[in-house]
Amino acid sequence: MSKPHQKLAVSLSALKALQKNGQRVFQSKALRRADRERLVRNGFLREVMKGWLISASPSSQDGDSTSWYASFWEFCGQYCEERFGDEWHLSAEQSLLLYGENTVIPTQVVINSLKGANNRVDLQFGTSMYDLKVPRMPEATDLAVRDRMRVIVPESALIRVSEAFFTRHPIEIRTTLTCIGDASEIIRRLLDGGHSVVAGRLAGALRAVNRGAVADEIVDTMKAAGYEVRESDPFGGERLTAPAVSAEPPIAGRIRTLWGSMRPKVLDIFPEAPGLPGDTENYLRVIDETYRNDAYHSLSIEGYTVTPELIERVREGNWNTENHSADRENRDALAARGYWQAFRVVKGDVAAIIGGSNAGKVVRDEHRVWYREMFQPCVIAGMIGPGALAGYRNEPVYLRGSRYVPPRWEAVRDAMPVLFDLLENETDAGVRAVLGHWMLGYIHPFPDGNGRVARFLMNAMLASGGYPWTIIRVDDRVPYLAALDRASVDNDIRPFAEFIGERMRLELPAGSMTFSGRTALS
Repeated sequence: MSKPHQKLAVSLSALKALQKNGQRVFQSKALRRADRERLVRNGFLREVMKGWLISASPSSQDGDSTSWYASFWEFCGQYCEERFGDEWHLSAEQSLLLYGENTVIPTQVVINSLKGANNRVDLQFGTSMYDLKVPRMPEATDLAVRDRMRVIVPESALIRVSEAFFTRHPIEIRTTLTCIGDASEIIRRLLDGGHSVVAGRLAGALRAVNRGAVADEIVDTMKAAGYEVRESDPFGGERLTAPAVSAEPPIAGRIRTLWGSMRPKVLDIFPEAPGLPGDTENYLRVIDETYRNDAYHSLSIEGYTVTPELIERVREGNWNTENHSADRENRDALAARGYWQAFRVVKGDVAAIIGGSNAGKVVRDEHRVWYREMFQPCVIAGMIGPGALAGYRNEPVYLRGSRYVPPRWEAVRDAMPVLFDLLENETDAGVRAVLGHWMLGYIHPFPDGNGRVARFLMNAMLASGGYPWTIIRVDDRVPYLAALDRASVDNDIRPFAEFIGERMRLELPAGSMTFSGRTALS
């Protein structure tokens, strides 16, 4: 008779056969009842609703939403195909959110279908699906498939959504508009539908994102066809500060738009920069003195168990994977050693920055070095493979407990150069520090270590304004992560800017004076 672990191995083999090509969502009927129940009981599968299962991790705690958010869109696509065949699509609104690279898991997704029943299906963690019955399907040219979901193409969706959607979701609208290269597909649909009011709205919106030539083409063509077009600005006169870039990838447009929309809020909140330090040696000496506390708190935030003694042993060189098996096997010791190696490189880069080098360019050139130094000990010890040092991730990532999902790994290569362009061209050090930290975490370019790299980046940018090296303490982990999540989910940077400003003030030397959120050193 087979033992329990042997039976579980058989069930896992059956699950592995289903998980080809990274599939995470399965109908219950795809597995034998005994396998299904065994895998659910042991935490390898989780039931979403009757008849549907998703892959899970046995280490997940009750209430952990990560598995569900990782499977959300795949589930929606498979469920709709099973129920509606090919006669369904996402609403125009949700289609534009996806095209605008809004990766936040929605609390409700609206499905349009000829077979819809105007019914809400409640799902996990407060999410739901609403199937709206529609009289007809769009033309085939108005539909596309994106991430396994049937969506309305942006040229059609921009015409279908209401003016209120422009007001509620300016980031996604601006992102989509900045990515439009040729206006002919929009103009054709405007002409075929006689959408003169929409034409005026789109022309005004395009002009607001510095796409005046495209706006002129829409207005001139509609007028040539006999339509009267009254241009209106659905953004209420708020212009896009980032320069126009024709037909760039959506994630690039989103990064520029987010930066432009958040920058004024950071300027309003963050203390004024004191200016580059006159005593470079003293500034760097203080950074050295900060290392022990910084390493302890930064590593502890990421879940490593490190002690001041371990940190000192690493700094003094009494760490050796060749002679000490405990160091070779200790994940925390490897992390501490990697942090020390990266910290030394960052300190050298800070010296270059306060010496007058462009902070954005320095970090563009060096951030991969920080990452490599951070994980080199784990590679040498054989804990992770050498390929981990290659750099940017090549797989999706999900953040525990957050509805925010970082961009697809393919989009990282388009997003990071834009981030560094913005850092290089930004004139305010506080903006560089706050938005640079948040945005690196938002993009999440590396397979691991993003939080540590983001905090290094923040301090390099703070140095460019003469601010002190600032420690995010492990005691503040909850409000810190909550403020980051607020910016990523709600596009509200204020809590994070306030949080970093408050922590930075704690590091200011005696004799500073604070007023109206801006700080000047006396």
